[in-house]
Amino acid sequence: MLLLVLAPVVVVAAAAAFILFKFATVDGDFTLVSRGAPRREKVDGKVVWITGASRGIGEVLAMQFASLGAKLILSARNREELERVKNSIVNKHPDSRVEVLPMDLSSGEESLKETVHEAESLFSNAGVDYMIHNAAFEREKRRALEETEQALKATFDVNVFGTINLTRLLATSMLDRGMGHFVVMSSAAGKVPSPGQALYSASKHALNGYFASLRSEVLKYYAVVIMPANQLYIVLLC
Repeated sequence: MLLLVLAPVVVVAAAAAFILFKFATVDGDFTLVSRGAPRREKVDGKVVWITGASRGIGEVLAMQFASLGAKLILSARNREELERVKNSIVNKHPDSRVEVLPMDLSSGEESLKETVHEAESLFSNAGVDYMIHNAAFEREKRRALEETEQALKATFDVNVFGTINLTRLLATSMLDRGMGHFVVMSSAAGKVPSPGQALYSASKHALNGYFASLRSEVLKYYAVVIMPANQLYIVLLC
């Protein structure tokens, strides 16, 4: 009888221990990893545009998408570093199709409009299927009252204004083609501010607010009412 009573407790404890072990050892966001391995059929042959692709998360994402068969557009300000990432990808995945497209998100709407046109014309005018917003301006920590107008402008030009302008310019053509995906690399700072990150945190709060609102508008006016077949998928990663 005692064994029958303890059996469910043991099962629950074992399951909890397994989940805690996975949480402690997993390389990535647990909620995403729990969905299983990446599915190649979702991105194979699709055009994926990654900003901030010259290093860090952007470089890792580029390599991962290449392994899944995506056609890549790599953007950042430093062409030399982008070429390095491209060569690294091609060396590991010789059949990869990778284009380098230098871009400065703070350059203004007209410049970004030309960049979007160039991106959409690559790969035989295939357009862009996935836009990965990974670029960000981050600086050394500073107290909120010590920040300057110059620092405020530099942060928001890249993290907010440039990212939003790029989205506006690209979303219309995505909807015209019937489908598109925006993946926004936000930050925990956009949800839980921390000392020394006032401007960065504010910019990520703004980004979260914009894309959450855009998602609700697109679902209401495009995916349901106006164009049932046309959808934008928006994912915020913090």
